Amino acid sequence: MNTPLLQFVWRGEIVTLQHVPPTRTLLQLLREDLGHSATKEGCNEGDCGACTVVLGELQGEHINYRAVNSCIKMAHAVDGMALWTAADLTAADGTAHPVQQALHQCHASQCGFCTPGFAMSLFALYQNQVIKGQALSRTQAQEALSGNLCRCTGYRPILEAARQMVTLPRVHQDEARLRELLARIAPGKSEPATPPVYAAPTHLRALLAARAEQPQAQLVAGCTDVGLWVNKMHMDLAQVLDVTRVAELMTIEVQDGHTVIGAAVSLNDAFAALEVNRPQLHAFFSRFAGLPVRNAGTLGGNVANGSPIGDSMPLLIALRASVVLLSLRGQRELPLEALYTGYRKNVMAADEVLAFIRVPRPQPGELLQVYKVSKRTEDDISAVCLAINVQLQDGQVTQASIGAGGVAATPVRAVQTEVALQGQVWTQDTVDRAITTLRDEFQPISDMRASAAYRSAVLGNLMTRFWLESQGVPGVSLDGLALEGENT
Repeated sequence: MNTPLLQFVWRGEIVTLQHVPPTRTLLQLLREDLGHSATKEGCNEGDCGACTVVLGELQGEHINYRAVNSCIKMAHAVDGMALWTAADLTAADGTAHPVQQALHQCHASQCGFCTPGFAMSLFALYQNQVIKGQALSRTQAQEALSGNLCRCTGYRPILEAARQMVTLPRVHQDEARLRELLARIAPGKSEPATPPVYAAPTHLRALLAARAEQPQAQLVAGCTDVGLWVNKMHMDLAQVLDVTRVAELMTIEVQDGHTVIGAAVSLNDAFAALEVNRPQLHAFFSRFAGLPVRNAGTLGGNVANGSPIGDSMPLLIALRASVVLLSLRGQRELPLEALYTGYRKNVMAADEVLAFIRVPRPQPGELLQVYKVSKRTEDDISAVCLAINVQLQDGQVTQASIGAGGVAATPVRAVQTEVALQGQVWTQDTVDRAITTLRDEFQPISDMRASAAYRSAVLGNLMTRFWLESQGVPGVSLDGLALEGENT
């Protein structure tokens, strides 16, 4: 088996490993291969956060710190990065890190099983914000801990610890030394002559060549879904082609009135770019899984996956986004909703790669909201996701775009409802007709998340909510959360 060397920085040294299988997860590598028990295995599917670690990646002259779930992170995906676990925070002389001191002082641990994960999420927050002298709000701490579950202590003392660590003497990483080590193991200095079983090209041309040569290889980005195939379905992937190191796909650019997001851009970074011009989307984005998942997953991976309950696609459909598919034969661009042909099936040829998502920037008169209805407010799968984008001029609908998730085998555009709105005066009567059309347009199924009847009812309710918000009705929240009674 032609497995590449795996190199990463851990505890101030370069770790070099050989013969690591392509489906070995980082958690398995730590606990089983390296005998490191401080990182815990909880749900093994990226939901509980007990296995959270922090990765450091060199970006120019700076190091970017990200908390990720090690249980669904492929080991080879950390090649060229730095790694910290909960056992790596204490100084060489035994002095506890401010994160550890704060958790102790605030009595923020009982059984202790989830504590390593909380410590690592707080460590990432510490490195990205506290160490830079930035203020830390309770809301920011909550978002940083959104991927960590605790069933013992409860969140109050943990959130108090997040605030407490700001007041303690600063502890800095030796980033000069870290940059030196990371530069030594930077991946992609040469592309291998023989395709390895885990390939991570660093340039687009090499990716397309590898895809043409290995059309059977499993494309991966953040592995937040493929990791579940490995852990829960015990799938053995013979060949893996990782797109997250391709320089051209890690970019966010503004081109011709569009925000163009590379397929390897993390969900968190992609959402931040979209939020710049549409700040009302922040609450919706913060409900997309937990932060460690958003740090690992990519927008391109979420779109290519094509899950009918993937929350980014209804929004992108409402924004009239398009996708760019590339191969050595050339490129083609199509509306995002045209990518899908059935449940988790798409039009991509065997040698094609989804490379970019092009999102039109907002125009004057745009009314946009996106709603996620789920049983839990955070860290849950949608029963229904609905994004509504209406362009108004002099009180008339000049354009309507509506994307829906959870109501069909694929993410879908509500074409009939758009037609019902197009050219109409924006009134209650217009909205009432659109509600009837929207409820009749899809035939959702019943499952553990919601019944078909509930989903149809909610579609109309959300359209009503959108109308009320557009009229500035007092008491109607604009934060994208479900109306009272919707989360049942």
